[in-house]
Amino acid sequence: MKIDIYDQNGKKIGDQTLNSEIFETEVNEGLVHLALVRQLSNSRNAIAKTKNRAARRGGGIKPFKQKGTGNARAGSRRSPIWRKGGVIFGPTGLENFQKNMPKSERRKALCCALSAKAKDNEILGLDGYKGEIKTKAFSQMLTKLPITRNVLIVIPEKDAVIQKSAHNLTEAKVILVNYLNIADLLKYKTLLFLKDSLSKVDELWGKAAVRSDKNKESKQAEKKEVKTTRAKKKAN
Repeated sequence: MKIDIYDQNGKKIGDQTLNSEIFETEVNEGLVHLALVRQLSNSRNAIAKTKNRAARRGGGIKPFKQKGTGNARAGSRRSPIWRKGGVIFGPTGLENFQKNMPKSERRKALCCALSAKAKDNEILGLDGYKGEIKTKAFSQMLTKLPITRNVLIVIPEKDAVIQKSAHNLTEAKVILVNYLNIADLLKYKTLLFLKDSLSKVDELWGKAAVRSDKNKESKQAEKKEVKTTRAKKKAN
């Protein structure tokens, strides 16, 4: 699969072939959903907190005598059924929303999201950007490219000109290759790679995927050898 490469004037100057291991993965929507839920859940802060019966003020004495008033008997003003009483089973601020997901599944979910973008022709390449730190100039450059709705700009390393120029643009976001994530890939319609960042994508996930698979196979082989040696020792 190939994508078009443009210069900052909006002129197509060529194309580039994408790594099939990353951008031609079979899309698993269920796995992408699990990765998104994990990311959003892990970024959640437990800020909600209510006062339970012990944290409420007052209630040291019985409000009124047990009998003879006609009211239902009560032992404390902090009772949850009373107005301004404690809250039952309310949030404490200590909730843990962290979710775990194997690294191989996280990587595969990311590849699925990138493959879906490539399949829908929503990935573009930019040869480079040179200029001053000007939001207006950078915005005009984006209008010259075939970008629909909003855009996620992926850069290989920190670039003050691009990052500061796009900082105030509501429909654009600049992100490093290392920080590519499911939430941003699903939020932004178009994915704009700087030309050098595509090679870094291959380094991060293409070869890493092959290495991890080989490591898994070697570990499984080692486990089988250990089991066979143990079985032989028991037999002897």
